[in-house]
Amino acid sequence: MRLLLAAVVLAVLSYVAARGAGAAPPLGRFLDPANGVWALARTAEFPARSEVRLPGLTAPVRVLSDDRGVPHVFAASEADAWRAQGYLVARDRLFQLELQTRAASGTLSELLGPRAVEADRAARRRGFPWAAERGFAALDSSVLIVRAARAYAEGVNSWIGQLRRAELPFEYRLLHARPAPWRPIDTFYLFLQMGYTLAWDDETLNKLRVRDAVGAAAAEALFPLNSPIQEPIQPNGQRSPRADFLRPFPPPGFLSTESLRGRDAAEAIFSPRPLDAIGSNNWVVAPGRTAAGYALLAGDPHLELSLPSVWYEIHLHVAGGIDVAGVTFPGAPGVVIGFNREVAWSFTNTGADVRDHYAEVVDDAARPARYRLDGVWKPLELRVETVRGRRGETLAVDTVRFTHRGPLVRAGGQWLSLRWTVFEAKTPGEEFLRLDRAHTVQEWLDGWKDYVAAAQNGVVADRAGSIAIRSTGWFPLRPGDGRGDEVRDGSSSASDWTGFLPLAAYPFARDPAQGYLASANQQPVDPRANPHYFGVNWYSPWRALRLNQLLRADSAVTPEAMRKLQTDPGSARADAFVPLLLGAAQASERAGQGDTLLRHAAALLAEWNRTYTRENTRAVLFEAAMTALPSLVWDELPQEMQSDGTARPVLLPEEAILLELAADSTNTWWDRRRTPAVEHRDAIFAEALRRGYLHTLRDHGPPEGAGWRWADAHHANIFHLLRIPGLSALNLAVQGGPSTLAPSPGRGTHGASWRMVVETGPVLRAWAIYPGGQSGNPASARYLDRLARWQAGQLDSVLFPANPQDLPAARVRATLLLSPRP
Repeated sequence: MRLLLAAVVLAVLSYVAARGAGAAPPLGRFLDPANGVWALARTAEFPARSEVRLPGLTAPVRVLSDDRGVPHVFAASEADAWRAQGYLVARDRLFQLELQTRAASGTLSELLGPRAVEADRAARRRGFPWAAERGFAALDSSVLIVRAARAYAEGVNSWIGQLRRAELPFEYRLLHARPAPWRPIDTFYLFLQMGYTLAWDDETLNKLRVRDAVGAAAAEALFPLNSPIQEPIQPNGQRSPRADFLRPFPPPGFLSTESLRGRDAAEAIFSPRPLDAIGSNNWVVAPGRTAAGYALLAGDPHLELSLPSVWYEIHLHVAGGIDVAGVTFPGAPGVVIGFNREVAWSFTNTGADVRDHYAEVVDDAARPARYRLDGVWKPLELRVETVRGRRGETLAVDTVRFTHRGPLVRAGGQWLSLRWTVFEAKTPGEEFLRLDRAHTVQEWLDGWKDYVAAAQNGVVADRAGSIAIRSTGWFPLRPGDGRGDEVRDGSSSASDWTGFLPLAAYPFARDPAQGYLASANQQPVDPRANPHYFGVNWYSPWRALRLNQLLRADSAVTPEAMRKLQTDPGSARADAFVPLLLGAAQASERAGQGDTLLRHAAALLAEWNRTYTRENTRAVLFEAAMTALPSLVWDELPQEMQSDGTARPVLLPEEAILLELAADSTNTWWDRRRTPAVEHRDAIFAEALRRGYLHTLRDHGPPEGAGWRWADAHHANIFHLLRIPGLSALNLAVQGGPSTLAPSPGRGTHGASWRMVVETGPVLRAWAIYPGGQSGNPASARYLDRLARWQAGQLDSVLFPANPQDLPAARVRATLLLSPRP
């Protein structure tokens, strides 16, 4: 404990020094022996036995915390369980609760000061305060999510109300701040923020820029309606993936060379496409394909990794009611992903196109007050947004405008309004509370049939052996061709959505003949089976290809096999591109264009077994070649200047499109416009391999050195919420790489935020883990206690007692009795 606390103090002092004077409280106050950072040690762990009076409770609640830091809550009613949940989450994650809510509500500056102003302005222009306030005000107090949010808030505020100065989380001490009261509406902000994270931009504006540069036919081929590799979530009856490659691949049309400089205000609403690591896998196997004859389910949502984790693990037991365990987001009552006695479930992101942009005609290009609709001027809803600082001072004042569709923003010289399904959700989060109560697959499917946003692929299994998957969320019906990847004419109501896709048309499968179901963010349905529009420019289905390949090969799946799949190091992406790189080197040699550099690079790559294990010494070369490849191929696309003076394409096609183009070896796209020669496919792949080899030598040294070891060249990085390095877990060696089942691309800041395997036998069994620990206190033993096992791909056995007596006494670390206040 002393060493851990010393590390915390050193980390915080370095943070204070880096921020400089005026950015943190005086060190004397921070190092005060009675109430300063040293008090972290006294409050890091909770007493073995304690009793607290909790306002609002209708009956006593008993909480047993096990040796993994998971609270098992035994309550007499759901409302009491939610009150206890709010209290416990606030006890363990108070600063996280407030920080994430402020990020959504646009009030970070009140906690962090002026450096958060632009983030706050963006959140308000995004329309979150407008949506949360009008949505919450429209609900009756009897609505399930309102009752849950209010009970949860009572629990949070009970913890805040009794919080002594010595118990204040260190982040508040560092910022010289006190926690704000938690409001029921803050639960709505949480789900808005998750909707924003999961419903990434449909890239309409950038795709239109590309179309202007290369022509409509070429742009459609680069960013197509359907994936060129079909391995859909809903089984299509095929035993292997199908390639729907274009022949010939349309050539570029206009070849514009004009660079695009800077970004516009559209950034306030339109987020960049996230990494492949923001996605997820889930799959379920029917009893007929498992070794024990019981259905098995696995899920591992891929999100940004943080300390503390985005998830909080909990078990809620209500006498005669819910008995559910798993994880939830801090701020959300109930369990989001998990299991009860009868049913288990998990989610992946659908990636559907669920928000549209409309070009509006306004009365004043600088300060519009009206917009034109069907020949009539309509008043804009004007909302003055004032961003305040830590002392209540005004830091920025903006007027945010709204049409009947949603927020209005200036982008590229025009005013665009946004319609988004996340604004349509009347009771966000309520569906998860219904799922907690389900007893069968059918009840579970019924429980979230009215779910709105963000669209998710939900997989489920029950003890009867039934399995199912469904992509659920509101999918807009649009006029014309029904597609949403255009900026629509806002001056006509005929451009508006005409409704939403009926439930019967959702991507769905139950108890399929193949005996398993899987999703990994690929296109949900084969367009030959379901022609409805769900989106465009789908992620390359590398993870889905690998997952289905492994599931097809195993007819006696075990829980241990499910666990190993979650960190499988194989790569369908490598299987597709390594032969092209090696073939190009051979073709260059045959044509007399080979050289020593290329021959050496090809020999090294040929040694690779195409897996991303920690000890592998060749994956780094492949990744360097794949990094060099896009700039060689897509030089026709418009560029955007970056702050470092370099240029990059405004939008890159998916790698599946590159594989599709590779089937046409002499296509015009292979030719580099800046060279006098006319290049074909093999010349480009050979050059990518040369450049990749040179870059690898430059960055990692000679191939026989330790620098080429994957664990030394590639890391996971899990940052503390304030990005204090000393309180983060950095440079972690992990198995997996870009587009593997355990994706770890880019800077390694995203990945498997929760891994779970459940066996739905006569007695349900579960195994799970997430990186980090239950506590947000860096001095606690529960801050990082799960990290090493997560890093190694291991899972913990999850305790799921039916009553307090079933929890082994040796594994109980703390008992808390919450009693009603007289």
